[in-house]
Amino acid sequence: MNTAEPRNRLARTISREDLANLPVRRYQGKVIVVATPEELEDAQTDLRAENIVGLDTETRPAFRKGESHLPCLVQVATARAVYLFQLRRTEVFPVLAELLSDPRGVKAGISLKDDLRALKQVFAFSEQHMLDLGTVARSGGLGQTGVRNLAGILLGFRIPKGTKTSNWAVRELSPAQIAYAATDAWACRELYLRFESLGLLRAKPPAPTGSNAAQSG
Repeated sequence: MNTAEPRNRLARTISREDLANLPVRRYQGKVIVVATPEELEDAQTDLRAENIVGLDTETRPAFRKGESHLPCLVQVATARAVYLFQLRRTEVFPVLAELLSDPRGVKAGISLKDDLRALKQVFAFSEQHMLDLGTVARSGGLGQTGVRNLAGILLGFRIPKGTKTSNWAVRELSPAQIAYAATDAWACRELYLRFESLGLLRAKPPAPTGSNAAQSG
């Protein structure tokens, strides 16, 4: 039986007022800030077994004109946990490169093209099977494509902005930073599953390879 909701019943946008009235949700599951060889091995095992991950990055904010920074953190959500990979730890690079280059599993996120371009300045990889949720939203007729608006429209909850502009380059992430980072990656995975349930992924599946992959949806 097809239980997908008709597309014409979907709200296309959500106002600031309506978004502010939604209940706040944060990821409540297991979060691992990968810091030991054992945690890295466990993360790699989980990622290899997963078919769909939510993907996001965080970068130290720039407050001066012309200033920019490379990503400091990569967040990856599976069905079992969210893994936070601090990019000051070079030992995580091979695990992340393997994930991003793996053609078998979908990596779902928002504005992936920009994230991938920045990550390639940190370590080498050739992306495969990426799915930009913003592109899926646009192709489905939604007028907003940010993760917070999409969570409000499709998941019925509000993700707090919290520590977005905090210093992500610190050696020890704060509990608030960990919760914020984990929630964004988890929300991307939940949005993928929601789009799938609505039948919005069938018309345009993610591209399997390379330069067009980050723009697919």
